[in-house]
Amino acid sequence: MQAFLEYVVKGLVNHADTVAVTPVERQGMTVYELRLHPEDIGRVIGRQGMTINAIRSLLLAGSAKKGVRCTLEIVEEKSAA
Repeated sequence: MQAFLEYVVKGLVNHADTVAVTPVERQGMTVYELRLHPEDIGRVIGRQGMTINAIRSLLLAGSAKKGVRCTLEIVEEKSAA
């Protein structure tokens, strides 16, 4: 699932080299943390969240087929100011 997410997200963004997907286990579920270049966050979220919701739906369908529970979160890095 991680390779699938990286493939889809890298196809959407302008700064594909900064895309990082990290799986984290929480309460029996795999949460994929997505880190992006700040300029690309809007592209992945899309208008009214349509793009990120579509990616989450694909992830949900693929993970259900494998019998696991997964979700996706975008992690925004805090700027050191």
